[in-house]
Amino acid sequence: MKIFAVSDDIDILTGLRLSGIEGKLALDRREAETCVNEVQADPEIAVLLITEKCASFIPERVKELKLKSTNPLVVVIPGINGPKREKDSITGLIREAIGIKI
Repeated sequence: MKIFAVSDDIDILTGLRLSGIEGKLALDRREAETCVNEVQADPEIAVLLITEKCASFIPERVKELKLKSTNPLVVVIPGINGPKREKDSITGLIREAIGIKI
């Protein structure tokens, strides 16, 4: 089981690499999409860490992976400037996944 990171910031990647997590830099939509496709194609990668900014480049793809994919587990992490919490992000996903407003 491997963990892989996709980030828009080299400092985040450096910190993760120091802890043993490999990753790639993605500065635009095309690069983010390519990285996510490569991760999904690798059966050894079980967890994908993706920064909020990279996730914002490909929101529909990230949402699809969170709701429908069993591998990898997608975890959106804050960027270098801290979290930019989306309005009702968790409750919105739950509502969409099970169809019940909580």
